[in-house]
Amino acid sequence: MSKLEVCCYSVDCALTAELAGADRIELCAGQREGGLTPSYGVLAEARSRVRLPVHPIVRPRGGDFCYSDSEFRTIQYDIQRIKEMGFPGVVVGVLDEEGHIDLPRMKVLMALCEGMAVTFHRAFDLCLNPHMALQQLTDLGVARVLTSGQQQQAENGLTLLRELIRASRGPIIMAGAGVRLTNLHKFQRSGIQELHSSAGHWLPSAMRFRKVGVSMCSDAESDLDEFSHYCVDGDIVAEMKRVLNAGCQTVPVP
Repeated sequence: MSKLEVCCYSVDCALTAELAGADRIELCAGQREGGLTPSYGVLAEARSRVRLPVHPIVRPRGGDFCYSDSEFRTIQYDIQRIKEMGFPGVVVGVLDEEGHIDLPRMKVLMALCEGMAVTFHRAFDLCLNPHMALQQLTDLGVARVLTSGQQQQAENGLTLLRELIRASRGPIIMAGAGVRLTNLHKFQRSGIQELHSSAGHWLPSAMRFRKVGVSMCSDAESDLDEFSHYCVDGDIVAEMKRVLNAGCQTVPVP
């Protein structure tokens, strides 16, 4: 049966996704940056309240995945804390300057992650050679690879996704980026058994008072609405699970 992982940017969203029938939560901060490491407080709250498997992302900043020594030490520290808190999995990825998997650093991280399931996140979509990267991640022992098939939207990356599924001798290939209720059937027909979606929408702030002319955003982002926030839509999650369960007899990958 296909599994649905929901990307959540708060504990409230994780609880909504859990109630709606999600199979797993990727817990993040920084929605506008594509996902950053959640704070300790958010992690603690998730551990105490969410019963689903929660896999926090460990990503110290937005942008690329080639990190300084200081940033890499931060990644190691965050993984250690997440492991000590008892999370069953973690989402992480490190590349080198040439766009390859940073094997020396990933070996360090895999040792720290012993006992947890490791998802190599969409850093994979910035790799120079996805097939070589998949083999390296297989040798490292990662549990799954989250990928859009190296396209902006996973629907446009289905050709590579099918190739990766055929080639994989270990990691689960999980499709993510633009996975929606309207295109689930395309991924199922391609034999993809795990899907990753934010399944959300923007909600207006509960604040009635709106201070005009003051923004917390930089000038480049001044058009962003700070009186709204991204939230998981439980109805969408529930319907996605219904569709996935109804179509559990997927067409094999050709």
